[in-house]
Amino acid sequence: MPNEALGMIETRGLTAAIEAADAMVKAADVVLVGTEKIGSGLVTVFIRGDVAAVKAATEVGAQVAQGLGEVVAVHVIPRPHAEIEDILPRFNKKPDDNTSAQVNPKQDVK
Repeated sequence: MPNEALGMIETRGLTAAIEAADAMVKAADVVLVGTEKIGSGLVTVFIRGDVAAVKAATEVGAQVAQGLGEVVAVHVIPRPHAEIEDILPRFNKKPDDNTSAQVNPKQDVK
């Protein structure tokens, strides 16, 4: 996705982030790249598209999210450097082998 703008909305609360993501992809020709749960209830949603579409989408997404929770930050990077791709979360990334959770069945203790 070279030469595409990167848009970010950070909210306090998952519901507000989901609503923002939904509003953004409906409002403009943008692609939802991924989300990042930062902790303390903070969630960031990332989108890509041309600069005008990303600006319009983030404005709409922020308005919708503000009605449900707290919008912490909204930002658009018009032409992010190619190396930024390496740190963006993706929906289709496979989890690392070390991070996969394994549930052990409960054992009876006698």
